[in-house]
Amino acid sequence: MADARSDLRAIRRSLAVLTTLSFFVVAYFARELILPILLGFLIALTLSPVNRAIQRTGLPAAISAVLLILFAASGIGFVVFFAGGTVSEWTDDAPSLLRQLRYKLSGVSETLEAVQKTSKDIEQIASDTDVTVQAVAVKPPSLLNSAVTIAASTATTIAVALILALFLLASGDLFYRKLTQAFPTLSGKKRALSTVYDIERQVSGYLLTITLINAGLGIAVGLAMWMIGLEYAYIWGIAAFLLNYLPVLGGIVGTVLVAAYAIVTFDSLSYALLAPISYQVLTSSEAQFVTPYIVGRRMELNIVAVFLTVVLWGWLWGIAGVIVAVPFLLVFKVVCDNFESLTVMGSFLSSNENPATRPE
Repeated sequence: MADARSDLRAIRRSLAVLTTLSFFVVAYFARELILPILLGFLIALTLSPVNRAIQRTGLPAAISAVLLILFAASGIGFVVFFAGGTVSEWTDDAPSLLRQLRYKLSGVSETLEAVQKTSKDIEQIASDTDVTVQAVAVKPPSLLNSAVTIAASTATTIAVALILALFLLASGDLFYRKLTQAFPTLSGKKRALSTVYDIERQVSGYLLTITLINAGLGIAVGLAMWMIGLEYAYIWGIAAFLLNYLPVLGGIVGTVLVAAYAIVTFDSLSYALLAPISYQVLTSSEAQFVTPYIVGRRMELNIVAVFLTVVLWGWLWGIAGVIVAVPFLLVFKVVCDNFESLTVMGSFLSSNENPATRPE
């Protein structure tokens, strides 16, 4: 009997490992299908409390859902309208901007060129030793073609996500009722409903709060760049708002981009460094003080788990994975907290020493 139980536990562990591996394999290869669906659910979860509050005024769920999705689409359109043209021009002028940047950093470039020349000399010596080897050069796609492909894919993903979110919000509580009907027992129905509402509360609270914080950061960055005299200050404010959705990486990428453009724009290198320094100070202050103070108690997540999740989903889905990593981790933690078989995992994901006792 003991051997049979041991074998059963081993089989269950093996099945759990295989199921986890299968999940990540499917997520990797079915990104184009899963990503817009996941984004649609996240948008619906974020706007559900607002949608429910509007419905209390007597407005039907369908109309309030349409208004919310139109508002979200208008925000996206606002960003594209004000930033799209300038970013497109920068993309077209990228070779010229890179030449100017290289000229401004001529001292550093000379050192890099010396290293590159040495590397080429070594490759030449290696190639001379074997004349039978034929080099095959693969020409990469042009920058414009890559940008058009990425823009089309992004627009399709956003459109599908918004349409799905519209249907979910317009259905009201129908999705929740359907979910509870899938459980045969009353306790199962209560647990499922409690889990869904907990997910909605935490994810919507996190995303709404982060959006407001990012908006404040974008305004601060835009004003700082304007005071320094950097062109297109509002573009850098919008960039700060969007990049701050990327944990850790967003601030670094934004600082590098601002530094490159400031060096090209200003004649004095020392003055140009004021722009990236200001950008880094603002993003670091937000990351170290503002967000932990406002969001930290709501998230209740282990920072190690957050970092590993961001790395994992960034490896699977790139930038899109980094954006959805924390909301996905929040959903998973709520599920763990509501099912006894997953309490150990929920305890690991929690930032509290005693996860059973939640902060007020």
